[in-house]
Formats: sequence, C-alpha cells, structure tokens
Amino acid sequence: MNTRSRMRLAAGLAATGLAIGTLAGCAGSGGDGGDGGDGENVTITWWHNATSGPLPAVWEEVAAEFEAEHPGVTVEQTGYQNEELQRTLIPNALAAGDPPDLFQVWPGGELRDQVENGYLKPLDEDLADTISAVGATVNPWQVDGETYGVPFTFGIEGFWYNTELFDQAGVEVPTTFDELVEVVGDLRDAGITPIAVGAGDKWPAAHWWYQFALKSCSPETLQQAEAEYDFSDPCFVEAGEQLQEFLGVEPFQEGFLGTPAQTGAGSSAGLVANGQAAMELMGHWNAGVIGGLTPDQQIPEFLGWFPFPGIEGADGDPTGALGGGDGFGCSAEAPPECTELLEYIMSPEVQAKFAASGSGIPTVAEAQESLEDPNLKMVAEGLAAASFVQLWFDTAFGTTVGNAMNEGIVNLFGGNGTPEDVVTKMEDAAATL
Repeated sequence: MNTRSRMRLAAGLAATGLAIGTLAGCAGSGGDGGDGGDGENVTITWWHNATSGPLPAVWEEVAAEFEAEHPGVTVEQTGYQNEELQRTLIPNALAAGDPPDLFQVWPGGELRDQVENGYLKPLDEDLADTISAVGATVNPWQVDGETYGVPFTFGIEGFWYNTELFDQAGVEVPTTFDELVEVVGDLRDAGITPIAVGAGDKWPAAHWWYQFALKSCSPETLQQAEAEYDFSDPCFVEAGEQLQEFLGVEPFQEGFLGTPAQTGAGSSAGLVANGQAAMELMGHWNAGVIGGLTPDQQIPEFLGWFPFPGIEGADGDPTGALGGGDGFGCSAEAPPECTELLEYIMSPEVQAKFAASGSGIPTVAEAQESLEDPNLKMVAEGLAAASFVQLWFDTAFGTTVGNAMNEGIVNLFGGNGTPEDVVTKMEDAAATL
C-alpha cells in the first residue's frame, strides 16, 4: 500500500492516542442539487476502501445515521479495492474536476500534490476539536501546519497467525529473526504452509524488504534517507540480501507470485482464514479482512498476532515498527455537510463502533476501550512498545522513489533482480527529483 511521508511516534504518544469500480454515479461537490449550504437536496458522495470484513456494514450504518439526522441530505457511500481507489479512481476523478466529496486521503507525497493542486479543503477551522482528539496521528495529514485529512485508524504491521497450527507443529511465537526461520522450518516439516503472501498484488512482497530494511538500518540512517534521498548505507543492500536468503528457505505457499492479498478465499488472507497457511505479514486491518473470508464471516478464535522480530547483530532497532493509517478528507469544493459527515465519522461513538467491529485501531483515544478483538489489542500494545513507528517506506520516500523501489523489490522477490538493483532504482529515481 502506498502512503507517503514520515512519521516517528514515541511510545508515550502511542499510549495517549494511538493505542490507524467505476466512476459511474459520481456526484461530487454537492451532487445532484442544492448549494450544499442549506441542508436541503444535498448529495454527499463518499469513497472509501472498505470492501470486505465488517467495515462496509459499519460505513453503511454511519451513512444512514447521518442522513437520519440531516433531512434532505443523501450520502452515497461506495467501497473500492484499495489499490484501484488510490492509484486510479481518485487521481482520475481529481484530474477530471469531478471528485467525490469525501474520500480516502493518503498522507505524504500524495497529500502534498493534492494540496498543491488545490484539490483538498483545509479542515482546521471546521474540525478543530476532532483534530485535537486524534493527537499526533494527524501529523502526516498536515502540510505546512494545515490539516487536510483526519486518520480514523492507525496501527503497525506484524504477523497474523493460526495458534492452532502453531500448536500442531509444536512451535512458539518467535522473538528473534533466527527463531522465525526455525519456526518456518518446523511448520514445513509438519506439513503446514508456513507463511502466505499476496505477491500478486506486489506491495505485500515489497513489505518484506521494508521489514528487513527497518531491522537492518539504524533509525538515523532511515531518517537521513528520507530527508536527503541518501541510500548509500550498506544496510539497504543488506536488506535485499536478507530477503533473498529468506526466500531460499521456501517460507511461502506454492504459486505465491500470483496470489492476491485480500480478495477471495484463495488470497493470502483467505489462506490464513481457512487454515491453509500458518501466518501472514500484514497491517493492523487484517483481522477484519480475515474474518470476512471465513465461512461464518467471523474473526476466527485461533487468530493471534506478534510483531516482526529483530535481527540480532543488525543496526536497526529491534523494537522499531512499520505502520500507517487510513484517513478521510473533503474535496475543495465539497459542501459544508462533508466536514459535518467527517466530524460524525470521527466522533467517539462512531470510533467506538469501528473499534468494536474489529476493523482496526481507532485514533480517538476514548474509543480504544471498545476494542473487543484481542488481536487488535495486541497490535495496540505492540505499537505502544515500539521505540518509533516508521511510515511505510514507499510513503516515506514519495511516489517517484517509492514506485521505483517497489519495482526493484518485486523483481528481486520473483528472482529477476538483485539486492543492488533495488538500491540503484531508488537512487536513479531520486536523481530525477
């Protein structure tokens, strides 16, 4: 997933606030009728990335509740697959001058580009209390001190695993990378596919390199890389070498290069959901996705979570974590009802509903007590225990460098590139900026 910018959060901040189709029917900027100012005959179009699990039903309920409280206002909410929404639908709609009113906004470079082009509405004046409620998590959605998006969830990446399969193989949760390699071997010996990965969607493959870079490069090196596009430290090549070596132990399912990540029973999330693989490295949202792919549409009781373990002897902080969040913003010409809807989405009541659904970790602190899924609680605890949180690397380095980096990683993942190629692509892309 492609989010852009850098965010470093102390564990103390986590404790206080963090614990993350088609264009047919689009009616942007007030929709079918009305001027968006009198609450009559106003249509609010809302695009989001909830397509599976419990979250689509939550957003549908939120839209209905808002309509009930705002006579004359219609909310047309539509969920799209994340990559399609981010890379095609929203950019095309913005460029065409016909965007939805409320839509998913990713931080970093995309946000900066949208602000520079005048696509987004500043939110500080209308949503001051809401912005204050989410605390430091809002920082990546700000440009030059102004807020253009509000995150409704924020969390970190880790392993979602089947506790029953671990017990069957007689393995325990690894606390070091060497132990993870041993667990992979023991699971394989027990006839269990150790790890599912949706490399067919590319970004899940890239995230493996991200984790090796996070655990191999010092925080100072990563900070310098983001600020100066300096990838000269040997740790970046070492990350590719570690990935290459890990691929050699055959940790993934057969045909992993063509497996999708989160859609259908045959996806990597589906393999975990239905007991066909023991683990998946994925973001904090994955419990809800896995639950939506089980026969009874429920988060399975066997599901557990643990962070990516540190690499002994490497320069990276073993407690560092990789993460990000999802947020919403309003198009520049959206009617006032758009910010009112966003305010309602970010209310403690809706945030508590979001938390209770198991879809993710809410950013409003008082809603975190509504987390019912023990796995999300573990993610929140892992976030609090992290020395810092590094935003997804393609986000941190921006679209130009991020896309080149991901291309190099996917080539390496498929056996068509080298660790050095990844860094070369990053450096060549940075030279064009």
